[in-house]
Amino acid sequence: MIAAVSSARPDNELRNALSIDVEDYFQVSAFAPYIRRSEWDTRECRVERNVERVLQLLADQDVKATFFTLGWVADRYPQLVRGVVDAGHEMASHGQGHERASDLTEEAFTQDVTRAKRTLEDITGQAVLGYRAPSFSIGSGNLWALDVLARVGYRYSSSVYPVAHDHYGMPEAPRFAYRLPNGLMEVPPTTLRLGGRNLPASGGGWFRLLPYAVSRAMIQRVNRVDGEAAVFYFHPWEIDAGQPRVPGINARTRFRHYVNIARMENRLRRLVSDFSWGRMDQVFMQRQAVPLHVLGVSGLATAAS
Repeated sequence: MIAAVSSARPDNELRNALSIDVEDYFQVSAFAPYIRRSEWDTRECRVERNVERVLQLLADQDVKATFFTLGWVADRYPQLVRGVVDAGHEMASHGQGHERASDLTEEAFTQDVTRAKRTLEDITGQAVLGYRAPSFSIGSGNLWALDVLARVGYRYSSSVYPVAHDHYGMPEAPRFAYRLPNGLMEVPPTTLRLGGRNLPASGGGWFRLLPYAVSRAMIQRVNRVDGEAAVFYFHPWEIDAGQPRVPGINARTRFRHYVNIARMENRLRRLVSDFSWGRMDQVFMQRQAVPLHVLGVSGLATAAS
């Protein structure tokens, strides 16, 4: 059971990292069996208007965040990318075409993350330091990807989710930020340790499914008991109740994608008000991450060195 914690914000409150994975509704991995990649350009794109809504939501609370953006989106909406940076947010990479890292060869992955980084840097004129794999698709089977990221110039990743999930996850990985032997910092999405398991506590569909009070209590516990900054993420399509419905999808996919979308924006407004938030680079890159060897996670240390 998660104990309730007072919602009052203390003066010495930790600053958490707020992140947005910038992709459109038809690009989510769960829709891949139903929407061919070749159809993407024929679909109604709603990402631009949804990012504008996110930017306004953040501006209303004077909150800065990190936008992990697809190169595919940046190629088509360079003004969106410039608008994010002009508003003071961090621009980071979500890869080029939302292909799961676990589905790519090392050569194809290298091309994907290099192209996306170059595209975003050409548009913004700023170095892109961070990367998040689509669907958190770096895990025990492809830890070589972390070496690729370091080699092509990324400084941090937020791609290894220490949970057990049917689509992703490496539950044995460390829960909090750590530095790999190759110099790359891995900043995992936040989890809550309860009953011997890591529970997702960082956003996405779980944030829409659970009562807001539960999500708030989980983040408060990580801040106040673990003494660690939380990493929260969401997608612009999650505030878009009017997005086109994809026909023919199975019941599980339908539930996961659409549950409580109409309530998401108000929940986000409460979230950004209830906690202190900042960009990934400003929250984590200026602190000393624990070296991986100190944590004793041999699989990660061996594969990413």
